[in-house]
Amino acid sequence: MKAVMNSSFMSFVRKEARHILRDRRTMLILFGMPVVLMLLFGFAITTDVKDVRTVVVTSQMDHQTQAAVARLSSSEYFDVVATVGTSREAEQLIRSQRADMAVIPSLPAKEEGSGRRSWQLMVDGSDPNMAQQWTTYAQAILAQPIGGKSYFLPSPLGEGPGMRLLYNPQMKSTYNFVPAIMGMLLMLVCAMMTSISIVREKERGTMEVLLVSPVRPLMIIIAKAVPYLVLAFAILVVILLMSRFVLGVPIAGSLVLIFLVSGIYILLALSLGLLISNVASSQLVALLLSAMVLLMPIVMLSGMLFPIDSMPVVLQWVSAVVPPRYYIEAMRKLMIMGVGIGEVMRELVILSAMTLLLLGVSLKMFKSRLE
Repeated sequence: MKAVMNSSFMSFVRKEARHILRDRRTMLILFGMPVVLMLLFGFAITTDVKDVRTVVVTSQMDHQTQAAVARLSSSEYFDVVATVGTSREAEQLIRSQRADMAVIPSLPAKEEGSGRRSWQLMVDGSDPNMAQQWTTYAQAILAQPIGGKSYFLPSPLGEGPGMRLLYNPQMKSTYNFVPAIMGMLLMLVCAMMTSISIVREKERGTMEVLLVSPVRPLMIIIAKAVPYLVLAFAILVVILLMSRFVLGVPIAGSLVLIFLVSGIYILLALSLGLLISNVASSQLVALLLSAMVLLMPIVMLSGMLFPIDSMPVVLQWVSAVVPPRYYIEAMRKLMIMGVGIGEVMRELVILSAMTLLLLGVSLKMFKSRLE
């Protein structure tokens, strides 16, 4: 009897796997979307500082100022497009969108015995985040000692006085985006595809046929989830390979820990997909629920794009129940910082508890619907 049950279970797994592999649209979503989003966030959507159009005010130019400006223009981050005589002319260039930033040297500080030059930076503040990055980069480069220093800096923040940037010395935005994309893709693919798959069986009337088979209902649900579990790990491998060899993001931590945390997170996403399938009456409803319940909270409240600490207190409380928040935090620690299991234990425990809760609620609702 046990052998028959195992054979029936594997038959359900093979049936679902064949159905997925035959559906070209499903395969395109499963593997096309991760590749496109990785390339999009890695290359097109970036907050890296590069080729900032800079104008220099020459009213207080001396040898020290010229050397500092030469160092600024020789870096890959700034492009000196013009020199003007007054700050008013520089402001006019910025207002007319012909420059992004102006460097205005002032008289040497009298209180400093070395007579070092101080600077005023005039920046286009229409994008506050980028404006702050431009000024931070420029201040770090201009503050470098002149003697014995190369104009080509490995990092604008790497050698600045009193500054040391850990883990991401080049300040590449891909270091931040890759763990976030992993959290978003695995959640969307696993939850959305699982819910749609189960609801499709209900719409076609084949779910009742499956439920009267010798295999228990729980085994049917597991059999339908197994192919998506395997595909989710395949997508994870694709993302890791692209992040390492295409985007140049290091994987500093243990791959075993990365796959362990990811495995728990994938089970959580599958459980959420099962929960959505219990509520949805059609594939369209399942798709809309997945988009509303998953996509917006992931993008807005998981820390993917916006720092959680900067949010209002109410939204910080809401973000505490968004699972991708903890997965993204764990992946940033494991991939970028290279920490051990102790530093991600909090995220691991929270994700495990959420998985057990969602799985329990989903299975209970599924049994209630059968009764």
